[in-house]
Amino acid sequence: MIILNGGSSSGKTGIVRCLQDVLPDPWLAFGIDSLIEAMPAKTQTSDDGIGFDADGGVNIGADFRALEAAWMAGVVAMARSGARVIVDDVFLGGAASQQRWQWAVGEVNALWVGVRCDSEVAAAREVARGDRAKGMAASQARVAHDGVSYDLEVDTTHTESLTCARTIAARVNSAQELRVG
Repeated sequence: MIILNGGSSSGKTGIVRCLQDVLPDPWLAFGIDSLIEAMPAKTQTSDDGIGFDADGGVNIGADFRALEAAWMAGVVAMARSGARVIVDDVFLGGAASQQRWQWAVGEVNALWVGVRCDSEVAAAREVARGDRAKGMAASQARVAHDGVSYDLEVDTTHTESLTCARTIAARVNSAQELRVG
């Protein structure tokens, strides 16, 4: 597994697409945005679901956490069954979010990748996207990384997604060579 963490509009999804192109084997991609889109609409109107404030804040409730845990377990089950998996997530709780993934991942080999981006650059991307509340990128740029440990970090502030993906792929390929040899 490759688990990418970074704030909104930091470039994770672009890196994932590029990773799927540059890695020699097929890799499945799963992102937190897809999980949110898969949830019933009522989870976005309930205090127990997930809510998005006008200023970019995100509120997480118990129903969301339960569905997220099931999603994580399902993604990891695919990896345990032999699928190569890339996860695109935002650790809103910093280290606590990583701990939830670590618990789900267990003994599965995972590469933890931090995707950083200057908050002003991420905020400009957020405006260009037009599908995020203004302020989300800036508020998540730092908090997503609080207390999180990585095997590798990339920074998309001035580096293209493809270059970041090649850096990650080189790490994945060298790790696979070590396991095979």
